[in-house]
Amino acid sequence: MRWMGAVAVALFAAAPASAPVAAQSGDDAFRTYLAELARQAEREGVSRRTIDAVMPTLTFNPRVIELDRQQPGGGANSPIPAFEPYRRTHVNADRIARGRQAYQRQRWRLEKIERETGVPESIMVAIWGHETGYGRVMGNFDLPRSLATLAFEGRRRDLFASEFIATLKMMDRGVPREKLVGSWAGAFGGPQFLPSVYLRLARDGDGDGLADLWSSEADTLVSIANYFVDAGWRPGEPWGFAVNVPAGLDRAAIANRTVSPRCPRVHDRHSRWKSMAEWRALGIVPQTRAWPGDAVQATLLEPDGPGKTAYLLTGNYRVILDYNCSNFYALSVGLLADEVER
Repeated sequence: MRWMGAVAVALFAAAPASAPVAAQSGDDAFRTYLAELARQAEREGVSRRTIDAVMPTLTFNPRVIELDRQQPGGGANSPIPAFEPYRRTHVNADRIARGRQAYQRQRWRLEKIERETGVPESIMVAIWGHETGYGRVMGNFDLPRSLATLAFEGRRRDLFASEFIATLKMMDRGVPREKLVGSWAGAFGGPQFLPSVYLRLARDGDGDGLADLWSSEADTLVSIANYFVDAGWRPGEPWGFAVNVPAGLDRAAIANRTVSPRCPRVHDRHSRWKSMAEWRALGIVPQTRAWPGDAVQATLLEPDGPGKTAYLLTGNYRVILDYNCSNFYALSVGLLADEVER
C-alpha cells in the first residue's frame, strides 16, 4: 500500500517539505490546540456529544510526523524515472491473480454497479487492488489522533483540521468510533478515501444503512464507482490503450501548448488532443485492440520515451488521474483492469 490514499496525494503534494512547523509539540500546546479545534468543529455543526467523546481521548502521535517527513520531495526539475520498472511491480502476477479472483467473486455485484453507473467492473477492481490489495492492507492508525496531530504540526493545518472535523461528522452520521482507523495520513477503507471524500461520495452498497468502507466489499466497490461518476467517467469509452508510434512522427507538431492548473508536470507529458481518426492518419497503430470510434479524443503519452510502448489516453484516463494525479498510477490502474477482465 502506498503511504496514503490515492485521493489524498495531490493535496499533500502542494506543500513544500521546508514549510515552517508548529513551535512546540508538548502536551500543553497540543491540548490548547485541541480546544481550538473543538470550537471550530462545533461552529461547523459537529454535535457536542461527538466532540466530548473524542477530544479527551486524543494524544500527540510523533510517529505520524516522522512518517510525514519521510515522504520523498521530487522537485520540479528532478528526473522522471522509467515507467516499465513501476509497471512490473504494480501490475505483477500476484496482483493480477488476486484481482481476477476478486472479480469473479464479486461479479454479480460488479455487473449491477456497472449497469447503474457506467463505470467498468474491472476499473473498480483495479482501484481496489492498487489502493489496498483488495482490502488486505488498509492501515491501523487511529484517524482522529493522526489528523489532529498533523493539523497541530502546522504545515498543512487548514487541510488536516478540515479532515479531522470531517471525521467527527462521520461519527455524527453513525460511523462507530472503533472503525475510524486507516493510514497515518488520514485515508481509510478499501478505496482509501479521505474523510471529506467519504462525506461526499461514500455509498451504502449492501443496504445496511451505513457506508462501511472497512468491512463491506459492496460499499467499497459502489463508492469507488460513485467517485468515478462524480469525476466525469464516460460510459462506453476506454481509458486508453497501448500503441506503436512510427519513427518519423513529428512530435513538435503534436506538442501540448496548454498548462494544466492541477498537476501540471503530469499533464505536460501528454500531447495535444486529437481524434482517433487523426491519430490513425499519423501512423499510430494499436498493439492489441481495435480502434474505438473515430471521434473519440485522446492524447499520446510515451512514458519511456520514443521507440518504447506508448499509449493513447482518453478523457476517462483523466478521471483515473483525478483519483491519483500520477501517470504511473493511472497507467497501472488501466493496465491492471485490462488484465483482470482478460
